[in-house]
This record gives sequence, C-alpha cells and structure tokens, in this order.
Amino acid sequence: MNKELLRKIFALSLLILISGNGFSQMKLIKKLLSNEADSTRSSSFLPLPALGYAQETGVEIGGAGLYSFYTDRKDSLNRISRLNGMVTVTTEKQSNFSLRSDIWTPGNKYHLTSELRYRNFPFNFYGIGNSTLQLNEDPITQKLFRLSAGIEKIFFKNSYTGLSFNYESQRFEDKITGGIFSINPDIIGKAGGRVLFMGITQMFDSRNTNTYTRKGTFLRLNYSYAPDFFGADQFSGSLFRVDFRNFQSLSKKLTLGLNADYQSINGSNVPFYLLPQLGSDEMMRAYYTGRFRDQNLLALQSEIRLRINPRFGMTTFIGAGNVYSDCKLKLIRLKPSIGGGFRYFFDVEKGLNVRIDYSVGEQNPGEKRQSGFYLSLGEAF
Repeated sequence: MNKELLRKIFALSLLILISGNGFSQMKLIKKLLSNEADSTRSSSFLPLPALGYAQETGVEIGGAGLYSFYTDRKDSLNRISRLNGMVTVTTEKQSNFSLRSDIWTPGNKYHLTSELRYRNFPFNFYGIGNSTLQLNEDPITQKLFRLSAGIEKIFFKNSYTGLSFNYESQRFEDKITGGIFSINPDIIGKAGGRVLFMGITQMFDSRNTNTYTRKGTFLRLNYSYAPDFFGADQFSGSLFRVDFRNFQSLSKKLTLGLNADYQSINGSNVPFYLLPQLGSDEMMRAYYTGRFRDQNLLALQSEIRLRINPRFGMTTFIGAGNVYSDCKLKLIRLKPSIGGGFRYFFDVEKGLNVRIDYSVGEQNPGEKRQSGFYLSLGEAF
C-alpha cells in the first residue's frame, strides 16, 4: 500500500472555503458543477491542502497546486502546459518538496520538461527482488535532491527527438539496527551517492490531447548514460526506458487505454535506490512503491474510461507486471493489479481532473493483500 499517499488527505472543500461570503460560495459551487467548458482557453489554477498523520512522521501539513495554460491560446492544436508543485512538512522535522513542469511551445515545436525535488522523509525497505516479505519491513530515512530536465524538438509529423539529463544526490539513515537494510551485505549504496544521467530521447505522439486522451498513440524511448564522474564506488552505467500508450474511442463516452512500461539499468555498482521499482499511483496501482525492486521492470495495464458527463467520470483498470534480475522473461510470474476509480473534471475544456482510485493486488501467504488508495491530479497515463 502506498502509505505516503494515504497520509495525504487532499480536501477539495478548500476551493469553497476560500470564497469570502455565501453569495460567492454559491457562484463557485455552480462553476465547479457546471458542464460548460471555458471556451476562452484561459489559464487555470487548482490549490489543494494536504493533512495527515503517521507514527513515524507525526502530523504532516502542506499543500499542492496545478497551474495549466496554453503558450498559444489562438492555436486550437497547441497542447496544454502544466506546472505542478507540492510542499509538506511534519512535526518530526521532515519535509517533501517538488516542482515539475511540462511545457509545449507554440505550434508544439518543442516539448520541455523539468523537475526540482527535495525529500527528507522515511520509507519502508523490504529488500531486493520480486519475492520480498512483509516481515522484513525496515523503515529508512531518505534525503534526496533531484534536478532533471529534458528538451524535445519536432522533426517530422508527430515525431520528436531530444536530450535529457538527471542529477541525483541521495543519503540514507537506518535508525533501527538489525533490520534487513543493515544486515544484508549484498545491498549496494547503503550510504547513498551521486549520479548524473545524460540521455537521448525519441518520441512519437499522435494523441488528440495530452491530458484526457481519447485516441492516438504515444511512444517514448530514452537511453541515458551515467559516466564515472564522481569516482570511488559510485554508479557508472546506463538506463533504458520505454513508455508506450495507445487510446481507442469505443463510443462518445467510452475510451480504451493501453499502457506498457519497461525499464532496465546496467552497469557497475548499481545501488539499490536506482533499481526500477514496482508500484505507484500511475502504474501497478495497489503495490507500495519500492516493495519490489530489481535490475529490470516490465509492467502492462489497460483502462476503460467512462465520461458520464463533462464534469464527472469513472474508470476500471487491470494490470500485470514484475521486476526481475535477468532477461529470462519466460520465468517471470507477473503480479496482478485490478481496481477502479472516480474522476472529477475541475477544468472541462482542458480535460484536467482529480483522480480517486482504489486497487488490489496479490496476497502472499501470511500477509495482507496488497492494496492502495490514491488521490491524484490527472490521469494515470
């Protein structure tokens, strides 16, 4: 279960409370429930508070926000650009900050992405491989700094080529001695380290929109290499990723989405924190991120989306995937993921929504069934 997401209870009521009197509240409620789209293609901003509690963090407070806009409002084909931000702090002096951008320039000639993230927060470590046990749960404190950016330019119709870089610095502290993290000698990178990936990207994108897609195909191939910049026993090697998505409109209200994700990391001294991890709020929902991690990852999912009306929607999804240490795919037992969810479209014209999902996965002998509740902004893929 994704405990970090469970701790964050996003209260949509803030959108009503920020208005100053009963009359303005009624106007805001009417706007939030109206089925009419904003034909002016104006920018929009959605703020959401975060409030939660957990034993290892104490009280956690903060907020998140999504700002969306067009770089060319006159061009009806210009894709939607977005800025996402989140910041939370806890009474145990932990913090989590992230700022991400996804920008499409006029004419969709360039696609620019970036991420700035700082994280001083605990997570649960279970070991490496696709058969880790719940009883080996070991809480670890992570201090992460990440800076990444990418630029892609269109050269042919729907075809983009670009460059990417990603710098990470990580440190870890195991406050409970005797756990699997401290006693297992095969775990590389216990103290943390630094890595700089530089990559090339090839992308094909024929989607009708990059938010609530109803038809088209998206394929991104990225190969990144990490030179031996930092010496000592730091990681040096390569990372290869494939992200494939296809959408078919089954009727005016029904859409079928297919998604495949493949990741493979190779090189010397691959630290545990760079290994691909199964489970997130986007792929293989139901699995705690990092419960299963290894050198390679393969995951597939399909989703049927029902747009009940312009403001509300529902979905059901099923997925299968796993991590593994070699290329013997025929020996991999895929783990299941199945669930459904509800959608509220706070921006009808742009297809931007608040996503609420619940999913269940496998149940190992003697353990509770894997499950997860997710509250996020935007579709899973």
